[in-house]
Amino acid sequence: MSYLEAVVLGVIQGLTEFLPVSSSGHLVLAQSLMGVELPGVLFEVVVHVATLCAVCWVYRLRLMRLASGLIRRDRAQLVYIGMLALATIPAAIVGISLGDTVKAVFESPIIAAGLLLVTGCLVQSVRKRAPLATRDKLEPRDALVVGVAQAVAIFPGISRSGSTVAVGTALGIDAIRMAEFSFLLSIPAIGGAAILQLRDVSSVGAAIGAGPLAIAFAVAAISGIFAIHIFLRMIERQTFHRFAYYCWSVGLAYLLAAAIWPELR
Repeated sequence: MSYLEAVVLGVIQGLTEFLPVSSSGHLVLAQSLMGVELPGVLFEVVVHVATLCAVCWVYRLRLMRLASGLIRRDRAQLVYIGMLALATIPAAIVGISLGDTVKAVFESPIIAAGLLLVTGCLVQSVRKRAPLATRDKLEPRDALVVGVAQAVAIFPGISRSGSTVAVGTALGIDAIRMAEFSFLLSIPAIGGAAILQLRDVSSVGAAIGAGPLAIAFAVAAISGIFAIHIFLRMIERQTFHRFAYYCWSVGLAYLLAAAIWPELR
């Protein structure tokens, strides 16, 4: 992998991880268009950990309050941590039991492009539901449903942030509160995925190169912080649904291109 490819893919990961447009789907499509074949999933893990750092930085004060509440046994903070733990269970089950299936899907840009159309529909649904969503707390049932949405988003083309916010607002949870929960929920999800893939570090890292990996990590982290702020601002301005048009455009454009040029399939 060249440094330029590392920068391009790092920016794509950082921006699309938190914007509701599916980072994994964009990485699959970008690698196909650029002709980049990455061995294993190490690169994806590295850039995902970079975006994990971005979440921790943006929500550092919230994380400190949660840690303090855990130590002091503050009930409100303990309940919130419990909701995060409960919502993590579905993704953990899917990630562990369907690992090989997910890897196979990650190699299909056609499937990723098709699922981007689904993401567009999910994001568009927030337009009508968000104004009616006023609850600021999740119940255990809500956490499980949101967790299932995150689990489905393991597949490329389905946006994790888009699906969780769409499902959360459909359950009546305030969009800003849901966005915070979604971003904090990404911490155990991304961290768990990284742990599962640690065995690939020594065998695959040399094939990609330490330099490109480091560059991609830094670029993904910085652009990830930028993307989180864009995401929150668009929710506040109630323009979140506009990402749907982007998802539909990219998905349809790739499917049409693949129909003309078979090598993109």
